[in-house]
Amino acid sequence: MSLLSTVAMAAVGSGTPMTAPTWIFPVIAATIFVALGFVMWSFRDVANRHSHKVDGGSGATHH
Repeated sequence: MSLLSTVAMAAVGSGTPMTAPTWIFPVIAATIFVALGFVMWSFRDVANRHSHKVDGGSGATHH
């Protein structure tokens, strides 16, 4: 018997209640996903807003 199946059988047989209802775990995951999406959305187009700083100091000629 593998270690994973042993641990799974021990968890099922223990009868200990979960700390939260099962529906709360996908809600937590979705909330984190939306929060990280908002952070990513807030940094959109940052490189283009500061392109004037990059163009002046590079030393390359633009035609």
